[in-house]
Formats: sequence, C-alpha cells, structure tokens
Amino acid sequence: MRGATRTGQQGLRPPVPGPGPPGLAPLLWLLPVLLALLGGAGAQYSSDLCSWKGSGLTHEAHRKEVEQVYLRCSVGAVEWLYPTGALIVNLRPNTFSLARPRTLCIKPLSDSSGANIYLEKTGELTLLVRDGEHGPGRVQCFGFEQGGLFVEATPQQDIGRRTTGFQYELTGWHSGADLQTPSAPCRPCSDTEVLLAVCTSDFVIRGSIQNVTHEPSRQESAIHLHVSRLYRQKSRVFRVTPEGSGWQGRVTTLLECGVRSGHGDFLFTGHMHFGEAWLGCAPRFKDFQRMYRDAKERGLNPCEMGPE
Repeated sequence: MRGATRTGQQGLRPPVPGPGPPGLAPLLWLLPVLLALLGGAGAQYSSDLCSWKGSGLTHEAHRKEVEQVYLRCSVGAVEWLYPTGALIVNLRPNTFSLARPRTLCIKPLSDSSGANIYLEKTGELTLLVRDGEHGPGRVQCFGFEQGGLFVEATPQQDIGRRTTGFQYELTGWHSGADLQTPSAPCRPCSDTEVLLAVCTSDFVIRGSIQNVTHEPSRQESAIHLHVSRLYRQKSRVFRVTPEGSGWQGRVTTLLECGVRSGHGDFLFTGHMHFGEAWLGCAPRFKDFQRMYRDAKERGLNPCEMGPE
C-alpha cells in the first residue's frame, strides 16, 4: 500500500524533570505530554463517531503519512480539507453483525477533489472514485468482506481550496457485489420477493405513475407518482397533494431499466438511499392482491398487511 509506512505518533518524549518538590515531578513532565496530545487532537480533526472532519495542514497530519479514522455509525460523512498523505477509514458500526451480510455505499460530495478513493484488502487497491470524478448521483457499493476504504491524496502543487469528502451508508438490503448504484434489479420481482419487500421496505405505497423523466447524466430515471394509499414511509418523501386528494412524490431507478409511464395502480416498494427513495419491487396492484391472498390462505405471508 502506497504511503502506508508510518501509522503511529512519533517524537513524543517527556522532558527530564527539573528541580522541584518530589511529589510534583511526575506532574511536571506529564503536563507537556498531555497538552501536546490534547492540543494535537483538537486541531487534527473533529468527530462524533458518525462523521469525521480533518485537515491535511495540521502539524500532526504532516508528521505521519497515514491517518486512521474510526467511525461507529451506520450513516455519516468524511470531509478532508487540504488532503495530504492518506486516510484509512475504519468503519466499526455498533449494529454490525457477522451473521448478517452488510453493504457499504459511498457517495462523493459534489465538489470533492484532491484524492482518490480505493477499496483496500490485504494490500491490494481497487479504485472506486478517481480524483475529480464526482458526477451527480455517483454512488459505489461493496460488501464488508470486500475490504475497507483507503483515501490517498493526489500530488498537487497547490492544495488550497481542495476538499475530499463523501457520505456513507451501511445497508443490509443490497448485495453490492458489482459496485453499482443500489436499486432493485430491472427484472420483475417474484411473488416471494414482493411479499418480503412489503415487510422490509422503507416505503410501501399504492399509486399510479403520473410521469417519468430521465436524467442521462446521472444514469437515473425519476418516476413521479400519485399515491392513493400510504402503507408506510420511513421519511417524508410522499407529501399530501395541494388539493388533499392523496399524496405525491417521486422514486428513482436506473436509467437502463427503461421505465415508462403505465396506466393503472401499482404497489411500489423500496428503500431510502442518501435521502432519495429508490424503487424496489413494483407489481401491478391487482397482482399483489392475488399473491397476498394466496400466501395468506397457505399461511406463508411473512407479515400482515391489508391488500385492499
């Protein structure tokens, strides 16, 4: 791994205690050490265990080539001002369980520049985001077993006004094996997948498609919906219409899925991702009614939900 030659603090040696009362001698030489540690930590970064913000211009950052960052939340952000050297981002969320596969997704900040972001495992680096490639909506996902994050500053003659940063989310609903933007597959969901999506999705609604707009620069399509029945929503994506005749909102999917406007009611399910609603399973509502009733008659429905 390039740049990963020194990872610990160096040069902190307590001064030889001078004359004074014997009982104060340990305190006299400990005090400069404590002040150095506290002062360096305060100037080096700020962190609330969910997000980290640091600067490559601090005295401490210049004394070692690799900075270790520790985060313990499922959602947060990393912001690195004037990047120099490298960062190793250690994600150890409190909700982490080895028994349940987890996927980490990162989304570069819109003005991110000054460093490359890699996936690192046992010294091997896989480039995720090249310096300056922070196109709108660019998201990369990978499983925890695929490695961790290594952020390396690129050589710059002038590092002024450069900031490297990204948001991150830990999810358990996307395989992430292909390092692609998480969304439902373009293929239709099976009956079992639909019934499970009803129980586990961040939003479940009944509605119709008003319009579909495509955003080639983001490789995304936005599906604008009129919602007649709101079963569940984790965030307030769908809001009451001005005339009070239901709800309205939009969900996002991949452009390659080729979504088009269609008549009739659908059951829309999906997950929140970086503040946006991403489409999961979306069968026609009459098909959902059939599969729900069939599963209930056989006692196979994973959760209760009125099909009407």
